Amino acid sequence: MASTSYARPSSSQLPPSVFNPRRHVNVQPERVSDVSNTEYPGHYPDEDHSWDLQKFKQTLNVEVKRLSQRSIEFDLVGVDASIANAFRRILIAEVPTIAIEYVYMWNNTSVIQDEVLAHRLGLVPLNLNPALFDFRDASGVPTDRNTLVFRLNVACELDKSTPKGAPKQYIHDQVTSGDLEWVPQGEQETAFGDRIPGPTNPNIVLAKMRPGQEIELELHAVKGVGKEHAKWSPVATASYRTHPLILLNPSMPVPPHLAQKFAKCFSPGVVQVSADGEVSIDEHNLRKESMSREVLRHKEFEGCVELKRIRDWFIFTVESEGPYAPEALFPESVRVMREKIANIRRAAEALLADADGGGGVGADGDVEMAGV
Repeated sequence: MASTSYARPSSSQLPPSVFNPRRHVNVQPERVSDVSNTEYPGHYPDEDHSWDLQKFKQTLNVEVKRLSQRSIEFDLVGVDASIANAFRRILIAEVPTIAIEYVYMWNNTSVIQDEVLAHRLGLVPLNLNPALFDFRDASGVPTDRNTLVFRLNVACELDKSTPKGAPKQYIHDQVTSGDLEWVPQGEQETAFGDRIPGPTNPNIVLAKMRPGQEIELELHAVKGVGKEHAKWSPVATASYRTHPLILLNPSMPVPPHLAQKFAKCFSPGVVQVSADGEVSIDEHNLRKESMSREVLRHKEFEGCVELKRIRDWFIFTVESEGPYAPEALFPESVRVMREKIANIRRAAEALLADADGGGGVGADGDVEMAGV
């Protein structure tokens, strides 16, 4: 059935542009269609869709929907999927953090092998602001501006104060991330002030020991990015999904006696059923829809509904696992992208400057190539 028969409900609180078929990805029983954007120059006759900054500003929107101490959910509207995915990849792999990179084993008589213990220590998230540190240069020389030092020195022993006949109690039978002791270097003690560097979670179990076993280590934490190793990734998860859209067909309403069955085909709260059996979409809960396509399995609902996704409306879910507050992660990914674009621009300018016949960058910022 043609999309035009599924009109925008008169009571809808969603922006009218949401119901523009050009923004829709159609979810069908066996496939998904119309996944590519068609609004580009030359696709539609007599329509100019060349990129325009002012138009982009009008359609771009970022809105926080949920925020907690460790996670954030926000909407990014008005960009292509390639841009949204670039931000997702930057969040995972290119926003820098501080993590333990070098572990110097002086003594380890626990049952945990040296390599396993070092790997566990590297994955402990630290509460350090990466902006206060430099990346280590090629020489690898540690300084107080690029290296943070911790010490781990614990020994397990029997708790002699345990009452006679009671189960044995041990002191330091569990080694946790809270046992890491910061050793200030150079001017670090002044620079960090009251915020003592350490793990974001002091209760991470690193090893278990019994009397007579001990661990003595020195650890060096450095600045890095997730594409080098996952321990430098600032997020536990960073994902997005396109906003769901459910369109009811006013010319073929759901039969009242099947209304409850129809509602159960969707996530709880998405479809509302009135006392007389009339169904409606709760737009406040629409973003919770899983798009399971369950409704498309039932012949009795054929033609009653269309399932779609809005191509340029992305629902991001990001969980912070390091020094960044959840609301600071996306702006940080924007900063990284701007740096990457600036690097590409400088490289292009250098190529043009070296090219035969001159060329360069015009006063308006556009690249001018010789002979063009």
